[in-house]
Amino acid sequence: RYSVSKYTSIALVSLGIFTCTFMSAKQVTSDSSLNEEDGLQVFLWWLLGIAALTFALLMSARMGIFQEMLYKQFGKHSKEALFYNHALTLPGFLLLAPNIYHHAVLFSQSEPFQVPVIGLTLPIMWFYLLMNVITQYVCIRGVFILTTECTSLTVTLVVTLRKFVSLIFSILYFHNPFTAWHWLGTAFVFVGTLMYTEMWNSVGPFLAHWRKRPKEE
Repeated sequence: RYSVSKYTSIALVSLGIFTCTFMSAKQVTSDSSLNEEDGLQVFLWWLLGIAALTFALLMSARMGIFQEMLYKQFGKHSKEALFYNHALTLPGFLLLAPNIYHHAVLFSQSEPFQVPVIGLTLPIMWFYLLMNVITQYVCIRGVFILTTECTSLTVTLVVTLRKFVSLIFSILYFHNPFTAWHWLGTAFVFVGTLMYTEMWNSVGPFLAHWRKRPKEE
């Protein structure tokens, strides 16, 4: 269904993100004061986390294909898909009820914060949570709209690029070293994205036309 260049571009993007993630984790481990045994344990937990994220990414890609099939059969209803995708998973949070309650108490004990413009005062952690919920809704709403207009592979690429941007932002925000390996990973992501969008096919005719203009004049 997809050309070789599409698969190659996805492989480059994945390799770039893996390179940046691995080198960032390696830098954090080397900067910590853990002994060899504790460092190995932390590294194993890190590998488990990477495996879980990889599995979640594969499942989300599979869900995108399933949504694409549903839209073709029953029509493009992104709001309905967004509702059921989240409403059906809510009962699972009952298993985490004690932990959620504990953190709600901690949130309520945080320092008060006055919201600009409206003048409402509330604990600052609840304000952070509210801002996070709003931005997450905007993000996921855009993703579900995108699933109705683009192929599942394109949606997966967009979501993966968003995670890459978050990774780069965290590196810069926390002042972690941006090494040559990070530049290499960024280059892989950039080239992979250009390959997927087939930018070369658009730039090539434009450059050919631009080179012919002096001869025509």
